[in-house]
Amino acid sequence: MSEQASWPIAGTGAVAAIGRSPAEIFDSLCRGTSGLHPMRGFDRSHYAGDRLYEIDDRGGTDDLPGRATAFLLEAVAQALAEAGLDEPLGDIPVLVGTGLRELRSVELWARGGVPFSAAQLHFGTALRERFGATVTHTVSNACSASLYALSMACDVLAAGAETVVVAGVDAITESMVGIADRLQSVAPDTVRPFDRERRGTILGEGASAVVLRRTEEPGRPALGWVRGVAVNCDAHHTTAPDAASIAAAIREAHRRAGVTPEEVGLIMLHGTGTHANDAAEARALRSVFGPAPEKTLMTAMKSMTGHTSGASGLHSLITALRAMTEGLVPPTLGLAQPIEEAGEFRIVRSTPAPADLELAQINAFGFGGINAVAVVAGRR
Repeated sequence: MSEQASWPIAGTGAVAAIGRSPAEIFDSLCRGTSGLHPMRGFDRSHYAGDRLYEIDDRGGTDDLPGRATAFLLEAVAQALAEAGLDEPLGDIPVLVGTGLRELRSVELWARGGVPFSAAQLHFGTALRERFGATVTHTVSNACSASLYALSMACDVLAAGAETVVVAGVDAITESMVGIADRLQSVAPDTVRPFDRERRGTILGEGASAVVLRRTEEPGRPALGWVRGVAVNCDAHHTTAPDAASIAAAIREAHRRAGVTPEEVGLIMLHGTGTHANDAAEARALRSVFGPAPEKTLMTAMKSMTGHTSGASGLHSLITALRAMTEGLVPPTLGLAQPIEEAGEFRIVRSTPAPADLELAQINAFGFGGINAVAVVAGRR
C-alpha cells in the first residue's frame, strides 16, 4: 500500500444481520443485540449446528439466488449517497473483496436448476447495470478481502485517482456451512471471542462499503481518514494463523500510518471465537502492545454479527468510525472468562464503554495466512 498522506473517507454503507445501515448496525452493537437465529436458508436436520447470523430477506420463501449481489448493491448505494456521488460512476474504480462471490447461487442452480447466468457471477455486471461502473475489480482473499481491497484503493489514489469505492460482501453458502459443521467437533452455540469456553465461529453475512477521496471535498467534511494499511501473506498453514506474521502486519500498518502503539485508542479485533485464531491474535497484540496496554480499548463485533467473511474488515472499520464519532465502544458479547493470552487486555464487555478516541486499528486475518491491518483516524 502507498505511504502517501491520509485518505479521507467520504461515505459509508453496510448491511448485516443486525441492521441495514451503519447507524442501525452500530446501535444494535451498543444495545448488545445478536443476529444469531435458527437457520433460514438451509435444512437444519443436515447439520450439528443449526444457527447462523443471516440477513432476514427471504420473506419466508425458499432460498433465493443473487443475495450477495443484492447486499453489495445496497451497501454501495448507501456509501455513494452519503458521499454525495452522482451516478453513473463511469470510470471511478470499484474494488470488491469477497470470500465466496455468488457461490450460493451456483449451489441453487446445480441443486434445483434455479436460473442464474454466468454473467451474474461477476459483481461487475450488476455494478455496471446499477451504477454505470465501468472499472470494477474483485479480489477473493478470504476473511481479509475487504481490507486487501482497501489497501489497493489507497494505491489507486496515490497513482492519481480522485475517488475510489471499496466494498466487501459475502452471503452464507451451504457448502461453507457443511465444511464448518464437519470441522468443529462440538457445534458452537454462539460466537464467544477470546473466552475460555469458546467453541468456534459461526458464519454471518452482509456487505460493507466506503468511498475514499484523494482530497477532502469542500463543504463535506470527511467521516474519518485512512492513515495506513498493511497486508502480508505468510502461507504458514491452511487454517492455523501465525502470530509472528500477524504482528509484522500490525507493525507495518503502524509504520505506514506514522503512529505508535500507545497512540491507538481502539482495536477492532478479528475475534472469530476459534481456539487457534483468538490465541494467535492475542499473542500478536501482546508482542506489539505489551501484555497490558493501558490506553487501548478492544472489542469484537463478530460476537453479534457472526463472521461476515469478505465484508468483515470494512464492517469493523465502519464501526470504528462510528465509535470515534460517538465516543462509545460497543461491547463484546459472551466474554466471561478471557483466555490467558488476553487476560489483561481492556476488552469491552457487557455494556458500551465511553471513550475519547482519535485512532483505531482494524484487524482482519484470512485462511492461508492472508493478513491485513488498517489504521484509521476519526473526524478532525
